[in-house]
Amino acid sequence: MAGITVSSSPLVSVQVTSTANPYGVERRFERGMTVAALKSKLELITGAFAHTMKLSLYSAENKLISAIDNDEALLGSYHVDDGMIIHAEDSNLKPDEYSDTSKVEKFEISDEEYQKRQDTVRAFKEKHRLGRFNEEEVKRKEAELRAKEEAEEETAKNLTVNARCEVRVPGQPARRGVVKYVGKTDFKVGVWVGIQYDEPHGKNDGSVGGKRYFECPAKYGGFVRPSHIEVGDFPEEAIGLDDDEM
Repeated sequence: MAGITVSSSPLVSVQVTSTANPYGVERRFERGMTVAALKSKLELITGAFAHTMKLSLYSAENKLISAIDNDEALLGSYHVDDGMIIHAEDSNLKPDEYSDTSKVEKFEISDEEYQKRQDTVRAFKEKHRLGRFNEEEVKRKEAELRAKEEAEEETAKNLTVNARCEVRVPGQPARRGVVKYVGKTDFKVGVWVGIQYDEPHGKNDGSVGGKRYFECPAKYGGFVRPSHIEVGDFPEEAIGLDDDEM
């Protein structure tokens, strides 16, 4: 009977962690390399020094298997397999030394110096008259916003408190309720209309940001723009009743 030969890949893929960085990085190493050669490669990955580095082999479940403590031995002699963890300890390193971004020196530049540079996003936009550097476009958008707000204010003049209404916000089902507030608010600019819905489809109880605009039960209140409201003799809907029930 012919003998059975079991061969393994000459390369092994492991997670490398260290004292300074507990978050693993995946690397591939030759099983036939010596532990001393492995430590030299790990210097660039972990920041630890080869002559003070202590290596340990862990399973993929983070259970200690053995120390890798013979510099002349081959990596493959420790039965390392794909997915395992090689942890490098060095007393010269501090925990999270390379993951603490608060120690990284930040690049700072004054606004005056930034304006002088010609290789910035601001310089590009200014050169090509984009965004806020396009005065005509800025004026056009400002005029559109003013016209829209004036239209909202004009619509609001026809809305009275306690009037029945139907709210039609694009992308949402129509909802009925009662107008409870018409005017400016602190949470957003412009004119807003406070609604007490017939059903608990709202987001508040008539107050927003600690300021009360009207009274209603929780989840029955909401605010919409005047253009989304139509007042009229809208009866309360009989929710949950069949056509032949009253």
